[in-house]
Amino acid sequence: MFFAQYYLDCLSQASYLVADETTGRAVVIDPRRDIDEYVADAEAHGFTVEAVINTHFHADFLAGHLELAARTGAWIGYGRRAETEYPIRKLADGERIGLGEVTLEIMETPGHTPESISVLVLEHAGDTVPYGVLTGDALFIGDVGRPDLLASAGTTAEELGRMLHHSVQHRLMALPDEVRVFPAHGAGSSCGKNLSAELESTIGEQRATNYACAPMSEDDFVAIVTAGQSAAPAYFGHDAALNRQNRELFDTALAHRPLSPGEFAERRSAGAVVVDARSPQEFAAGHLRGAVNVPADGRFAEQAGAVLDSGAELLVVAPGGREGEVVTRLARIGFDRTAGHLADPETTLAGFADDLAPARRLTVDQLRTALGTERPPLVLDVRTCGERAEGAVEGSAHIPLNELAGRLAEVPQDRPLVVHCAGGHRSSIAASLLRHHGRGEVSDLLGGYAAWDAAHRPATV
Repeated sequence: MFFAQYYLDCLSQASYLVADETTGRAVVIDPRRDIDEYVADAEAHGFTVEAVINTHFHADFLAGHLELAARTGAWIGYGRRAETEYPIRKLADGERIGLGEVTLEIMETPGHTPESISVLVLEHAGDTVPYGVLTGDALFIGDVGRPDLLASAGTTAEELGRMLHHSVQHRLMALPDEVRVFPAHGAGSSCGKNLSAELESTIGEQRATNYACAPMSEDDFVAIVTAGQSAAPAYFGHDAALNRQNRELFDTALAHRPLSPGEFAERRSAGAVVVDARSPQEFAAGHLRGAVNVPADGRFAEQAGAVLDSGAELLVVAPGGREGEVVTRLARIGFDRTAGHLADPETTLAGFADDLAPARRLTVDQLRTALGTERPPLVLDVRTCGERAEGAVEGSAHIPLNELAGRLAEVPQDRPLVVHCAGGHRSSIAASLLRHHGRGEVSDLLGGYAAWDAAHRPATV
């Protein structure tokens, strides 16, 4: 048997290639849109990709089922409750897919979404203990999939939570302890609240250590898995809908479309939004007015999806040589309206000298001084609710970054603003978004709350 996991750190997303090495028949599970890696690995091993299976309608990324089907001729599989605009094979609970000796068995595990399935992997059709189970978003390492996302429109979080209780406690926990667990996400994903950085576990380990796998009533389970969930990024609903639709395929040419300064300026004048993927430090030194700073070094796709309009035309300013990467990462969340990128920004930005502006960033001492003036700024905390519960700047307002684009009306326009996060990355994004929407006096805090807390912590002897 051939078994490979492909993991994207920036989306905390895992996908899988499973094949029978004797017959060469292969299946890809939960693929991303840029499919070249799966295809290259299959070709290198002489495999034929016969099927692509999605464990559910993903909300946090646009899956690559259409791209793989177009490239390889594979059929597309979902759980039996799935409804799509494109042809699919509906997979029933207990159904087996033989690749030779290697066999996949479908297990319905609704709860994160109604159509969710898990996929048992058996090295031999007659094995009594599966090699592993691909749990999608039903069971993570250290957590379970949240039942309250927009991907589940039409079904309440309580209803899904009760489905998830049965799926986890009575289906997945009924598997033998030695069965390996391979989830669709890891730490950092917004599809859960307590995901581990580990990418593989076992049913036995999860039974012993995962809070949601301990025996409990339906009511207790629903209460514990729905409590403390952070707001999902705004693009989740967009992607959940697109994953049902017969959409356009990813065009790799998008990643290699340089624009001259004149073309870039023309598109910008026509209303395209500039996404500046350079570091907060480079952005602060000088950027095009109105540009939104989403640094490439970080959770770029998720953060871009949280603050940008999915329908907007985008123009990319990227760190040298990373333009294609940035455009591809936007495409992974279905943001395909990328007109192109500014060629050689280190040089060509100088040609926009009259339209460049610095971003004001304050030190803790400067903020402390500003708070003591006759016109003190409002401090805006864009961390998650869990982070804020650990401590906050006295008198600060709180809007998590994932919610800011939809709550701009709550941000005062008649006083200066100082934005902070934990360390200074998300605050640069938030401050640039506020400026993009016309807020004039906006700064962000260097070092974030960590710097503020360190400066105000009592000295130890």
